[in-house]
Amino acid sequence: MSLNRLLLSSALVVVALVVQVSVLARLQLPGAVPDLLLLTVLGLAFVYGHVSGALIGFGAGLLADLAPPADHAAGRYALVLCVIGYLAGLARPQDGKVRSATGPMVVVVAAAVGSTLLYAGVGALVGDSAAGQVGLGGLLFSAAVYDLLLAPFTVPFVMALARRAENDPVAEARSGGGDVSAGWPASGTGLRIGGPRGALRLRSARSRASRAGRIKGVKRL
Repeated sequence: MSLNRLLLSSALVVVALVVQVSVLARLQLPGAVPDLLLLTVLGLAFVYGHVSGALIGFGAGLLADLAPPADHAAGRYALVLCVIGYLAGLARPQDGKVRSATGPMVVVVAAAVGSTLLYAGVGALVGDSAAGQVGLGGLLFSAAVYDLLLAPFTVPFVMALARRAENDPVAEARSGGGDVSAGWPASGTGLRIGGPRGALRLRSARSRASRAGRIKGVKRL
């Protein structure tokens, strides 16, 4: 993962977690809590792909596991978001640009339902039956509705920031004709500057320097 991706993903994940814990969790909405962290991971996975989506999801989930007032085993939500980020990254378009909102919205609903089921399943394996006591059906419905309502204000914004971070002006300048390192050939140690005309001028300068060296008796290594 590049430095731009790492910095942007870390900043967005931290902001999403702070907003979710300090604002969304205190709204006392019936059922589930709107999962802004999940939507952030989805937006980044739509742009960066499945590998980066899995890594970002794992880091975001682990941060949520360790942040207060977490009351579950560490690593539980990290596993959930790692799987969700990987699967969402597989739905990434080839060019990283979504042309219709239908596909992402379907992925959001599937991710909300899938993350709730996976979280409850992992909890059942470790002896946490809170989902069964609250009512799994109500949690699934409320999670899908809340995330679907919040997604249009979150996912496009995260994707736009991720695409902007990918357009590195330094990298674009290096890929153009002004990059001196692009002139290094595959073999040898000569430096090609510009096109054939520049190379001809360089060879001419070398020949003049060689003649001057022979005249002055300079030893060339």
